[in-house]
Amino acid sequence: MTKAELVAAVADKAGMSKAQAHSALQAFVDCVTTSLKDGEDVRLVGFGTFRSVSRAAGPARNPRTGEIVQRPATRTARFQIGEALKAALNG
Repeated sequence: MTKAELVAAVADKAGMSKAQAHSALQAFVDCVTTSLKDGEDVRLVGFGTFRSVSRAAGPARNPRTGEIVQRPATRTARFQIGEALKAALNG
């Protein structure tokens, strides 16, 4: 599902315009991004948890040349699925 398809589905399900659904989705993405940048977890009970994690610097291999290069330390996001979503997918 693309972002446009998600906006259309939310608009239909919530009975709002696509513009309102787009604004709501963008606000959600902005809030999650800001929270993760601040090092906070975003917990949606039953759905899952977004976490900000740090990856240490270390060696990496260039797959084209096989050369070993140094990868810088970075921050990334992880998603841990919630029990209700897991049950819905497997039930």
